[in-house]
Amino acid sequence: MIYPIVAYGHPVLKKKGKDLEKGEVDVKTLVEDMFETMYNANGVGLAAPQIGKSLRVFVIDTDPIDDGDEPKIKQAFINPQILDEEGEEWAFEEGCLSIPNIREDVERKPNIRIKYFDENWDEHEKEFDGFVARVIQHEYDHIEGVLFTDHVSAFKKRLLKGKLANISKGKVKADYKMLFPMKK
Repeated sequence: MIYPIVAYGHPVLKKKGKDLEKGEVDVKTLVEDMFETMYNANGVGLAAPQIGKSLRVFVIDTDPIDDGDEPKIKQAFINPQILDEEGEEWAFEEGCLSIPNIREDVERKPNIRIKYFDENWDEHEKEFDGFVARVIQHEYDHIEGVLFTDHVSAFKKRLLKGKLANISKGKVKADYKMLFPMKK
């Protein structure tokens, strides 16, 4: 099932997600639906708040990104906890399915260690680096109620204010179905 992507301005995007209890929802179906929704929107990551669900779940698939020799990963993260972030922060231009047509440089650390469950409720603790770590950090921010625009300077936020307001009103073009919080 393909869900509409929740647009900037919807309260669910600023709310910290709730941990899932085993058996509370059909996690395998939720993860399948999230991957299908993400692929439909040509994304590399999608968090549950972006489909209107305030849950600590996100999926990533970095295969579509042509970044040279870096390993590709397709993974679901349930109730993740970033345990450590290390290294010198580096800037990279990020975008978001909930904030179409806006891209800004975001500083993130290149190495992370994260603990999570997969869709089979198997627990993992792994280290990731480079672009994969960045995608995980971006999606992790979503389940913490943080958007990539929260990482930009106050000056940049002022410059983006009108564009962000237009997105929340549905005055934006996206190639996928969206749910706009202030559309009349």
